[in-house]
Amino acid sequence: MVSIQKLATLMLSSVLLAGAVPALAQAPNVTRLVLAFPPGGPTDSLSRQIAEQLGVELGQSIVIENRPGGNGAVAAQFVLNAPNDGKTLWLTTAGAITVNPGLYPKLAYDVKSFAPVSLLVNNQEVLVVNPKNPANDPAQFIKQAAATKNGVNITSSGIGSMPHMAIELLKDASGDYYTHIPNKGAAPAITDVMGGQVDGFFGDIPGVLPFIQAGSLKAIAIAAPKRFAMLPNVKTFDEIGVKGMYLNNWSAIYVSKQVPPAVIEHLNKAIVRTLSNKAVQDKLLASGTDPQHSTPQEMANQAEEETKMWKKIIQKYNIKAE
Repeated sequence: MVSIQKLATLMLSSVLLAGAVPALAQAPNVTRLVLAFPPGGPTDSLSRQIAEQLGVELGQSIVIENRPGGNGAVAAQFVLNAPNDGKTLWLTTAGAITVNPGLYPKLAYDVKSFAPVSLLVNNQEVLVVNPKNPANDPAQFIKQAAATKNGVNITSSGIGSMPHMAIELLKDASGDYYTHIPNKGAAPAITDVMGGQVDGFFGDIPGVLPFIQAGSLKAIAIAAPKRFAMLPNVKTFDEIGVKGMYLNNWSAIYVSKQVPPAVIEHLNKAIVRTLSNKAVQDKLLASGTDPQHSTPQEMANQAEEETKMWKKIIQKYNIKAE
């Protein structure tokens, strides 16, 4: 026979369990920030730099969910499968939105199923070399490449990555003096440059800035219209007459297209307030990134133009996904 005390305990446990499941499923005061990258990288760092203030602006607790895999498909599908209430946000980089549609004949997710909320940051690409490399600016590096039999080797973080796209743009702009050596991420690519296995690497400034500051890598060229404030002595390709070397591995917030426009507008305003917060700005700028918000339409227009550009490059150089 069950005692009254034990019966009361069992009943209380049942009530708590019954209440826990809906709480986990619905989490009315929780907004998920979903990333297609593992912890520890630049995108993960960005999410943690904005999460607290974004939570304040939304009146929500922000939970960061790292869902790598499938070249962005795992995170993308998770967002699409979530309720369309604007509480599941996709923090994505440019490649998943603008490069992948032209790279994969059968992409595992449809970019048209998503709606942009706002740009978050711009990330410029910088060409880095081993400190022992005699080149000190883009003109010297290109001259060295042209004079080297079979050209020089530039690594990337993988086929179709923004560093890979930078190499193809450089071929387009200055001549086919470069051999692409794909790597499995930015970390091994940086290691190979420091070890002298390859001649260079185009990296997002936030990802390579600590190595440049430590003297482990040498920055010699910025792939942007103007110089970068934290690397004032590093020339742009533009400055030496090599045009069209503009790469921006931006990060932005997207949601399912089924989320109501009024909710997207609410999210956009919260992001604008977050990025306008001085403490958040200071953290982002110190990391080497450039905080910039946008309207949903501005983000959509930017992504559309870049998608067209990358599709042409992918077709011209017959780039095939791994």
